[in-house]
Amino acid sequence: MEKHKEIDFGNDSNSSFDIREIIFPYLKFWYLFVIGAFIALGIAHTYLRYAVNTYSSSAKILVNDKNAKNIQLAALDSRISGKEADSDLSDLIEIIKSRKIISKVVENNKLNITYTRVGRIKEIEVFGEDSPVKVIFIQHETATKDNLSGKYHIRIDSQTQFTDVETNKTYHFGQKIHNPYGDFILVANDGKDLKFERGTELVIKFAPFLATVNSYKSRVQISALGGGSRILNISLVDNITKRANIFIDELVKEFNNDLVNDDVKIVNATSKFINERLGIVTAELQGVDRHLESYKTSNNITNLEAESGLYLNNATQTEKAILDYHNQLSLVDFMNSALQNNRDNLLPTNIGLTDGTITNTINQYNNLVLAKEEKLKNVTEQHDDVKTIQKQINDLKINLRSSFKLYRNNVQTSINSLQTQKSGINSRLSKIPSQERVFKDISRQQQIVEALYLFLLQKREESEIKAAASPEHIKIVDSAIGTGLVSPNSKMIYFGALALGLAIPFGFVFLRQLLNNKIHTKEDVEKLVGAPVVGMIPNSDVKIVKNNDNSETAESFRMLRTNINFMTKSQRDSGKVIYVTSSISGEGKTYIATNLTQIMTFSNDRVLLIGADIRNPKIMEYLNITSIPRRTTGVTNFLADDNIQVEDIINKNISEYAFDFITSGDIPPNPAELLMNGRFSKIIEYARHHYDYIIVDTAPINLVTDTVLIADDADVTLYISRANYTDKNLLDIPKQMYSEKILKNMSMVVNDLDMNRGYGYRHGYGYGYGYGYGYRYIDETPFYKKIFKRFKS
Repeated sequence: MEKHKEIDFGNDSNSSFDIREIIFPYLKFWYLFVIGAFIALGIAHTYLRYAVNTYSSSAKILVNDKNAKNIQLAALDSRISGKEADSDLSDLIEIIKSRKIISKVVENNKLNITYTRVGRIKEIEVFGEDSPVKVIFIQHETATKDNLSGKYHIRIDSQTQFTDVETNKTYHFGQKIHNPYGDFILVANDGKDLKFERGTELVIKFAPFLATVNSYKSRVQISALGGGSRILNISLVDNITKRANIFIDELVKEFNNDLVNDDVKIVNATSKFINERLGIVTAELQGVDRHLESYKTSNNITNLEAESGLYLNNATQTEKAILDYHNQLSLVDFMNSALQNNRDNLLPTNIGLTDGTITNTINQYNNLVLAKEEKLKNVTEQHDDVKTIQKQINDLKINLRSSFKLYRNNVQTSINSLQTQKSGINSRLSKIPSQERVFKDISRQQQIVEALYLFLLQKREESEIKAAASPEHIKIVDSAIGTGLVSPNSKMIYFGALALGLAIPFGFVFLRQLLNNKIHTKEDVEKLVGAPVVGMIPNSDVKIVKNNDNSETAESFRMLRTNINFMTKSQRDSGKVIYVTSSISGEGKTYIATNLTQIMTFSNDRVLLIGADIRNPKIMEYLNITSIPRRTTGVTNFLADDNIQVEDIINKNISEYAFDFITSGDIPPNPAELLMNGRFSKIIEYARHHYDYIIVDTAPINLVTDTVLIADDADVTLYISRANYTDKNLLDIPKQMYSEKILKNMSMVVNDLDMNRGYGYRHGYGYGYGYGYGYRYIDETPFYKKIFKRFKS
């Protein structure tokens, strides 16, 4: 009997964590990760080769000082309240991005018509001078139709001709082409030498006008620098940098023109009002002049001298004050008349009214009228925004009428007071001849009308000067310029493709592990059963080990023998009975029993192998013994016939093997009843006195109760489970057997482990197979078979 160092084959491995258990199933399929990475990177490379590049362009503009005060106040309020409140800049941004402004840019540059060169690898869009031809619609408005949609495929044949690829019809440049969406002509682009474009295929695409406008509206980005700054940044991403630059520059230009046009409308309204009043005042002045001329003629007056300089001086000052107030009354009446007669038209500004409140209200009114006109370009008067603006206009009209009335009353009160002073002066001048008084009255009337006439002339001149010298509303800080490639981002695409190429195999392996309910490692058995694992048998093509065999399989059975010796060293000196069983057939219990019997004989022990699986005997077939007949007396015969002795069923001196064995015998109709008759214990008792080890190959526990019926005769029970074969649910059976101690000294043996892939090894045996034995296991299986085997397992 061999003496071995005690080995701890308990359950302590459950208490530690091994990262190899997690990563090894993935390392097992390393080739899938390599293939996935190569395929993903190849797809990414192909995509980048055919992808359309997009570029970013940007420009900066400075809003002029006209709105600077409001913007700074908004920024100050933002800092005080802690909220974003650049409302003025927000309004300007919305105006710049409005469909009205963008529509003009798209229309002027025909951005809804694109030209694409057909290449061998991919199509390349060209723009402006880079296109060999350009489209000119016979009716200009066709280009702005919303139903414009289609494409026209041509091939340039010569300097003067091209071919419609779809119809194979040849046209001359400048020839009228009929199409459902509108007639047009194709002309050679200025500066293009078509002899270098011969054979080039070009696809001309027509997009709906409004769809193109909406596309640019969604893509253009406008942002303020913040902190009270009046600088706006305008950017656009497009697949042609030149087109993006042109769009941004044209957008800034059209926005400035739109602001200038609003100012022109106000100036024109003011000039119109002044000219109308000048016509009326001119007629009044002419009438006064004729009256004065008639009076002088009828009274033969050539020159009158004042009788009293003091009184006349006082009268002059009073008259001057009354004249100023009458001037204000006239302006109020003119403005009130204009407000009553117009229908939401612009009112003149800066015409000389001294009341600041009225002037501010008029400015607010004009702004609302302009805003309403702007809204009506896109919506009807029934729109909620238009109704809101109209209500504000009506409210301002009411306020203006009230302000005009109150201001007129105040001016009239002042005039009445001056008239009282004037009456006192006139009483002092009562001695002046009546002719002179009449003359003075006419002259004063003439002065009043003349002063109003000169005042209106001055205001008209100021209005014209303001219109001529109106400053630009914006200043271009930086014109549009390309800022570089935006997409595709090759680094991110390669990284994402690599991640996806690795994620798919990872998901496959993870799902495979998730759905695979087979046991794979020693740790699986220990965790699910709780019983100690005393043996781990590698998968091998060796059917039965030979003497002096140092292979991996032989060493695993030697280790199993050592562990059994350790388990049975405290038992009696008689032979040790070792039962070998499993849950179902196919887990390798006969393979374990026969090879364990064989390995026991290598240490010169007397060993008996008993085939106790009387329902499905396999030992004779497995051992392939030719020296004795297949049908020989065995266990069932002994159990059924009291006249048969144990010696009669033992097969000894077999030339192929160094152990004795008992076959299962004939397959009986009542195997359970035979095992219950007690005669099987006599076989065991006889064997204990004549052999060192008795290996019993029993029936599977999950299928029949045969093994349980004879379980008391065992010293050690080896319960076999097979890696990649035994379902984890079946381990509930040995777990119950172990916890309820139904099988004596039950231990687990894991069969068919793939040692080359690390299954079963966590702490190992303390030394590797072949280390120190002069043997190293080399798997010579072809590579493609290894891959197929791994995928299958």
